[in-house]
Amino acid sequence: MQALRTLALGATALALGLSAPAAAQEKTEFRVAWSIYVGWMPWGYLEESGIMDKWADKYGIDIEIVQINDYVESINQYTAGAFDGVSATNMDTLSIPSGGGVDTTALIVGDFSNGNDAVIVKGDGDLAGLSDKPVNLVELSVSHYLLARALDSVGLREADLDAVINTSDADMIAAFQTEDVEAVVTWNPLVSTILEDPNATKLFDSSDIPGEIIDLMVVNTETLEANPDFGKAMVGAWYEVMGLMAAGDEEVLTAMAEASGTDLAGYQAQLASTEMFYDPAAAVAFTQSAELPSTMVSVAEFLFDKGILGEGAPSADFVGVAYPDGSTTGDANNVQFRFDTTYMQMAADGGL
Repeated sequence: MQALRTLALGATALALGLSAPAAAQEKTEFRVAWSIYVGWMPWGYLEESGIMDKWADKYGIDIEIVQINDYVESINQYTAGAFDGVSATNMDTLSIPSGGGVDTTALIVGDFSNGNDAVIVKGDGDLAGLSDKPVNLVELSVSHYLLARALDSVGLREADLDAVINTSDADMIAAFQTEDVEAVVTWNPLVSTILEDPNATKLFDSSDIPGEIIDLMVVNTETLEANPDFGKAMVGAWYEVMGLMAAGDEEVLTAMAEASGTDLAGYQAQLASTEMFYDPAAAVAFTQSAELPSTMVSVAEFLFDKGILGEGAPSADFVGVAYPDGSTTGDANNVQFRFDTTYMQMAADGGL
């Protein structure tokens, strides 16, 4: 079943990529999608508070921010051309839009998971004990990547498990409460809720692989190039909210907490396991670091191993990834994923 699922996702990504607009033009109306996650809650607040409208008005454009409950579906819709941008991780950007032929730029590097993604079992146990157990997760997502890294740390492979069971993030909490589910891999706020169960034990989390699961706002590269004011408004609004969060504005943080289904203390606990880049200069430094290309090579190798680095990808180098210094990993003749610090640097320089 897993092989069929892998091939289906690869084919879907290609089909979605082919259905995306062939060329972007100047326009004044934009739509971006986001889904519930601690590091992406600012997008909902930007829409509700009017901060996004304020920045869009400054540049004479309109930006609608739409919440999509299913994370993978939000990326699929962006890939199909229904949105100009979407909140996504580095891995899922590489596998779905970029692997499907949609040239995509990381406009904002918001944070990296530093404990927000976790491997959880029922009862006592350790990673070695996962052998012969079924594990529920969003298949081929960052949860799958985290599981692979966790298993590798104790000399296990996915083949040592009883099964990997694809489970929507929307169903994960309910699944853990059923008798048949023994282990799950997921992300916050689901992790925090599941760990409230006294029978839940965390075995491994993203703090064990810091800087590898990166949370982004990615946008269509051609759309951004044709409409730089879109990038300026998005980045300007984002860092206005980052300033409020960094200052500990309880009204802002409480609004985000409630929108994510928790209270202020619960949301602050999630932020504690998130390396947020409140300062745009910190985001720029991370994006320009020597570690990022190495991380993306590891991610590409994982995706190729799972058969989802683009339809018919001949190797882990199939998709090119470009970095701020002009260097690339993967195929330099097939660059479909770009880390661009231009707009974050504008924010750092006070130029927005």
